[in-house]
Amino acid sequence: MNTTLFSRWLPAIEQTSIIRKSALGLAGLAFVGGAVAGPAVAAQAAPEQGQPVSVAQAVANSVKGDKDQGSKAKPDRHKLVPRGVQGEQSSIRLSGEQSDNVKAIVKATKKAGLDERAAVIAVGTSLQESKLENLGHLGDANDHDSLGLFQQRPSSGWGSPDQITDPEYSTTAFLKGLKQVDGWHEMPLTDAAQKVQVSAYPDAYAKWENQAADLVASAWTNS
Repeated sequence: MNTTLFSRWLPAIEQTSIIRKSALGLAGLAFVGGAVAGPAVAAQAAPEQGQPVSVAQAVANSVKGDKDQGSKAKPDRHKLVPRGVQGEQSSIRLSGEQSDNVKAIVKATKKAGLDERAAVIAVGTSLQESKLENLGHLGDANDHDSLGLFQQRPSSGWGSPDQITDPEYSTTAFLKGLKQVDGWHEMPLTDAAQKVQVSAYPDAYAKWENQAADLVASAWTNS
């Protein structure tokens, strides 16, 4: 080959080689940049190419799930039991029906515009009065004409038997009585309950406060 011609072609060949290497280098950087950037780049690029952004969606769904879970966090314990529990505590295992009655009490409390503390007092009262069972007339075992979740008496003006054995009605009736008690929100459960129920055993409600708080904490976001 003519040396003169070769010397002329060499710069052109070298220039072409440099251009190709540069192009490959840029492509490599683009690939690496995409890998490093991850979902953010994929989220921008995929719509232009008409492809699903599964990674970005997964991240977004995960964040949304965390937010939803946070919004359904259980009530703060201090709201449930502002003064702490008093004395030895009791608890019982609930049946499905009893658990449904807890939810009914919590739902009625929300409907009445009252907070978690009112629900704890109501559930604790019902635990003592009926073990969260919606009791009808028990014959000789009945305490006078007491009925329902709160053992309210038709003869004392709480309502008709049909009304008192309706969980929403009986809870609402109890809460109306509770709202008339000055300072009920900061009272120990047993004191607040006794003001409404006027029981022969005024201290009996205290032992249910811990379980009542636990039940309301579980049911509050799902009722």
